[in-house]
Amino acid sequence: MKPSIRRDQVAGMNIHYKNYSLDYFLNAQQSIGFTSIALWGGPPHFWLDYVTYSDCKMLRNKIQSMGLNIVGFVAASVLYRYQYCLFEPEYRERSFHYFSNGIKAAAELGSKSLHINSGWGYKTENREEAWKRSRDMLFRLANVAQQEGIVLSMESLRPDETGLVTTLQDAKRMFAEINHSSFKIMLDTNPMGVANETIWQWFETFDQDIVNIHFVDGNPFGHLIWGDGTFPLEDMVTCLNTYNFEGYLCQEITDARYFNDPVAADGQNMKTLSRYFI
Repeated sequence: MKPSIRRDQVAGMNIHYKNYSLDYFLNAQQSIGFTSIALWGGPPHFWLDYVTYSDCKMLRNKIQSMGLNIVGFVAASVLYRYQYCLFEPEYRERSFHYFSNGIKAAAELGSKSLHINSGWGYKTENREEAWKRSRDMLFRLANVAQQEGIVLSMESLRPDETGLVTTLQDAKRMFAEINHSSFKIMLDTNPMGVANETIWQWFETFDQDIVNIHFVDGNPFGHLIWGDGTFPLEDMVTCLNTYNFEGYLCQEITDARYFNDPVAADGQNMKTLSRYFI
């Protein structure tokens, strides 16, 4: 039997629409046939800082009126002013309030989770000291997430992005140390491929604690649409079926080749994935 996924599990994302308006992105998702979206919460589509954030009620109503549902939310980080492992105490507290607002925004938007990562420390400092800052921040935020009724789902990153959680074993350690019911795992196939790991290994380790996936093609770098990389799509869908994965396959398309015509990229991506729709 051919492996399968549901259409509503495939969630479009707006990162590669940064040169277009939010309405343009939403109309594109609707016309292409997406029913779920994971909203990247950065300008120009969403305003979020440590004091305030966009009107989520209005946005949620607009999105739902188009037949779309927000199934994940991303508070922009890593390359931006806020991240999970800042060294300076004042900036770290501002980041805590920023991500707390991200959690509250996610809940108000109807999202089931906030997508997170470990952040990064200085290359000149002891890795364990940076690790402790990251762990402590994520645990504090897990408490906020619990209060808001959502979960944090942590992805790994590439070694060029952080020296903290870059591998399956790093994710396993962080997950065990935080040990919180509102802290779960997001598998990202890009750093997974860079680390020479497989989706089978991740599911063997975490199983039902994987609640979301940044499910993209790669070489292994790239965050590519399916068909533009070398990842074994059918084998990966077989793994999802084997472990009865019920979460979301978020299309985190970030390669610059798609920025000029993101609609064409999403259309081709959906066409490729639709071969596996139930």
